[in-house]
Amino acid sequence: MPGPCPLTSGGAHPFPDLAHGASAGFNLAGGMIMNFRCGMLSAAVLALTSATGPAHADRCDDLARQLKNQIDGLGIGRTTANVIYLSHPAAKQLRLGCTSRSVTNELFAQSPTRKPAPAFTELVASAGAVVFTIPKQDTLRGSQRCLSRMGLLRGNDIKMRFRRLDFRCTRDKTSAAISMSRGRDE
Repeated sequence: MPGPCPLTSGGAHPFPDLAHGASAGFNLAGGMIMNFRCGMLSAAVLALTSATGPAHADRCDDLARQLKNQIDGLGIGRTTANVIYLSHPAAKQLRLGCTSRSVTNELFAQSPTRKPAPAFTELVASAGAVVFTIPKQDTLRGSQRCLSRMGLLRGNDIKMRFRRLDFRCTRDKTSAAISMSRGRDE
């Protein structure tokens, strides 16, 4: 008779009716089938426990910690449904959106004034460079272009594309906001 299966309690076989067949001539073959099945069962349990990789939130949390380490004065707030709220003195609101069906990552920043200060555009450029792994100069130029295009002729809602990033700048009577994202297909 084969040894006990380690996955079952008390050392009993998971399929005792198969291990002890109706005829005595099949005990050895039944035992080999049991050892094979017990081995397959333990392999399946091992595969299920080791196959679960890190969740999207872990990757996003790592990105937020990386932002905090590289940008002075940045704080990490609460996390809700693929969005991590950040804080910085130069921004009224700052959010990091994580991977979804349509975008890889998204950075949203809102300025406390209608005409953003240079410190705000520097913050957006630094955060965008870390999130999208492109040079800071490119994100700075893209955010400055987007923010400068808002006005009387083009309106208060600007959508543009620069260096494979989608920029959207909006403005109301008291504040201005910028959003940077990259599509899933890029």
